[in-house]
Amino acid sequence: MASYAKRPTGWRAQVAIQGVRESKIFLTKAEAVALATAREAEIRSGKATGMQAGRTVGDAFDRYEKEVSATKRGQRFEQLRLAAIGRWGINGKPFRELKLADTTSEVLGKWRDHRLNIDKVSGSTVNRELNLLSDIFTVATREWKWISSSPTTDVRRPKESEARDRLYTDEEIERICLALGFDVDNESQAVTVSQRVAVAFLFAIETAMRAGEICGLLPRDIVGRVATLSETKNGTKRKVPLSKRAVELLELLPKPPDDTTIFGITTKSLDTLFRKAKTRAGIQDATFHDARHLAITRLAKRLHVLDLARMVGHRDLKQLQAYYNETAEEIATRLD
Repeated sequence: MASYAKRPTGWRAQVAIQGVRESKIFLTKAEAVALATAREAEIRSGKATGMQAGRTVGDAFDRYEKEVSATKRGQRFEQLRLAAIGRWGINGKPFRELKLADTTSEVLGKWRDHRLNIDKVSGSTVNRELNLLSDIFTVATREWKWISSSPTTDVRRPKESEARDRLYTDEEIERICLALGFDVDNESQAVTVSQRVAVAFLFAIETAMRAGEICGLLPRDIVGRVATLSETKNGTKRKVPLSKRAVELLELLPKPPDDTTIFGITTKSLDTLFRKAKTRAGIQDATFHDARHLAITRLAKRLHVLDLARMVGHRDLKQLQAYYNETAEEIATRLD
């Protein structure tokens, strides 16, 4: 139902119904009531907006997965994320069953607080999820005409988490490799899957390549001392120069058929085996991706910043700040 408030220039009528929020100033209250009532009727019938009443959050999630997520490399990741968000309970039922018209910034604010305070996820994680929801509701607004505006617009974003600065020590690297059955002091052919995971870990430290990029490497992608990555996180092709050490690591792997990946492991198996090895090595606060941090920190001492950005695939030089983690003590040793 519309609300009315006296203003110096007349009467303000505010309409808030089925996801539509509008307000307007009229000379008299009678005029405000008459036109606001007519506007509510238009909205209910959908004549003015062309919106499709009755659509649920789940309808939007499902259509987005089919039409938008399906075009992305991170399709599976988005499907899992939307499934988890859809299961969140609001007013005694799953979020995905809520009508789009009833999905307000207040509802999303409650979801945000649940993620932060109950699920204990980071602000950065919540913001990534809000970005996904924002895109869904924007598409539902502009293309599908299911709602008139995105409810994420007025949702307060939590503070971004501080960038990770975790760097592996040489001792930790050796312990993880030993837990994977690979001795860095007496390197031999990586025969088992676990040993190939160890070589992938060392290769990541040497090249700053991501796990998915390493696992996707094919024999034809390596020409001399250059690895060509056809599929990267930002969707652009990238050429990565290889150090002599990186080439030596590749030579420790069994020679694969031309149509088989060089490391012969999937990102899922790499993640599982690496996590188990990390636990056996007594290391809890690090990830495989932290190898990229260490690699960029080391490479920054040897490459010009523009060459480094090109090698690791960062278009914005500011992105390097999140990965360059040399300590103040180490920098001090280079000062006079």
